[in-house]
Amino acid sequence: MKRKSWLAITFITAALLTGCGSTDQAEQNHSDHTQHAPNGDLQELTASADQLPKFLDNQDPVIIQSYKVAAANRELLKSIPCYCGCGESAGHGHNGNCFIKEEKSDGSIVWDDHGTRCGVCMEIAVISGKLKEEGKSTKEIRTYIDQTYGQGYGKPTPTPMPS
Repeated sequence: MKRKSWLAITFITAALLTGCGSTDQAEQNHSDHTQHAPNGDLQELTASADQLPKFLDNQDPVIIQSYKVAAANRELLKSIPCYCGCGESAGHGHNGNCFIKEEKSDGSIVWDDHGTRCGVCMEIAVISGKLKEEGKSTKEIRTYIDQTYGQGYGKPTPTPMPS
């Protein structure tokens, strides 16, 4: 049953969003805690990983869930590459950067809206989180993601292999 649920999330995500692209979502009215990255991605500061950014307020529940998964798996996703091409287009170093630009020393989070527009980013985060729940090691998860997305997707982020 667990396998069916993460597959369902993955396929729903893939059906909703395929690949990365721009959206008018970034053009909405924002608070003082938001800014745009050079590539146009919206970034928003919140007090902690428990407080999701306002740019998720009107998003599909699948997108919101992928951000929750990314927040709960911040350390894991630093070892998992993204295969949408965001390493080159957005300067991302790993899949976690598709959702979180930075975790500050005070625990506050600078969120990135890149993941709201990219099915590949969301799939990788959700699959990685589910594999972790199933007891897979970081290296096993990384190997699975590399094998699954290594062909037919964008260039991976320059993410170091976990030891």
